[in-house]
Amino acid sequence: MIEFKQVSKDYISNIGKEVKPALREVSFTVKDGEFITLCGRSGAGKTTILKMITCEEKPTSGSVIFYGQDTSEIKRKDAYGIRQQLGFIFQDFKLLPYKTVFENVSYALEVTNQDMKNSKDDVMKVLDLVGLMRKVNRFPKELSGGEQQRVSIARALIHRPKIILADEPTGNLDPYHSRDIMKVLMKINEAGSTIILSTHNKDIVNNIKKRVITIDDGRITRDEENGMFFI
Repeated sequence: MIEFKQVSKDYISNIGKEVKPALREVSFTVKDGEFITLCGRSGAGKTTILKMITCEEKPTSGSVIFYGQDTSEIKRKDAYGIRQQLGFIFQDFKLLPYKTVFENVSYALEVTNQDMKNSKDDVMKVLDLVGLMRKVNRFPKELSGGEQQRVSIARALIHRPKIILADEPTGNLDPYHSRDIMKVLMKINEAGSTIILSTHNKDIVNNIKKRVITIDDGRITRDEENGMFFI
């Protein structure tokens, strides 16, 4: 479980050393197996919330609790343990262009010194889950945008994380491929993974009918089950 308790985050601008608040007294709880959408305009504070969960940022005030641990008390070198429990999906895919689909996913195991004995079977299972069994030997440039994002999703799943963080995963995709990616994420959630999705795409929010936390100017303005996009 993840809990935000009255979390505020301030940044100091390079010009004039002005204090710019990114989050203002944000409080909410994420239960295991939930699908939560953080919605709001660009710059509303959605990505800052994700960075708090990954320990990339610490609160100026308040607490972020990750399965009983106060992340503000975790040393930077120990944050790796939390990140190992998370899977990340990015807007720009972040695939290695010189590696095949299979290699892009298996590389995520190699860099963390995972036992590679059963890695081939694990990689093929996640590629089957995202519908890419026939594309294992293709390179990123040979794939559509939607297929590249599915490789990114497979890579996020290979560690069997408790939680998937998806930061604007459909931002570079057309509506057709966006719907395709959301179907994959819903399937992953139905299998038991917790999903925290950040988006400003109102059509996605309104179609999936999951819990919606709306962020505006660093504050939570709505938190609703089966919510809609209101900005």
